[in-house]
Amino acid sequence: MLLAKIIASLCGTGYCKGGGTIAAVIYCILWWLLPVTLLPAGWQVVIAIIIGAAGTWSASVVDKAWGKDSSKVVIDEVAGMAIGLLHLPRHWGYVLIALALFRFFDIVKPLGIRRTEKLPTGYGVMADDILAGCYTFIIMQLLLWIAIL
Repeated sequence: MLLAKIIASLCGTGYCKGGGTIAAVIYCILWWLLPVTLLPAGWQVVIAIIIGAAGTWSASVVDKAWGKDSSKVVIDEVAGMAIGLLHLPRHWGYVLIALALFRFFDIVKPLGIRRTEKLPTGYGVMADDILAGCYTFIIMQLLLWIAIL
């Protein structure tokens, strides 16, 4: 249970006020500082999948102790940002836009995102943020494509 709490709360970040936003920002900083953008494209996807799997497991475990979709669980925001930042160039402007888009989709929950919360245990906790990350990814890739033309 302790490992699940550490993962789900991103080492205690979930206990802070605004923990979801803080967790998303932490991932953005780590993404910037670590050579994630230098990895082959497939490795970025593998990292996102590992975060998603660990998040689903840990959110399912702590669901029993903390209640359904507790605000202490912030690994879902990390998974969503990992998807939203996939294949972006290492430029602070893109990171800030991706962060803003992700938080918009995560908070407002348009386009079917809210429905995914109804999935059981950790799947419901993770699914809305993963979908918010997917929408962020799509918009960011469109912005990159437009900027290249």
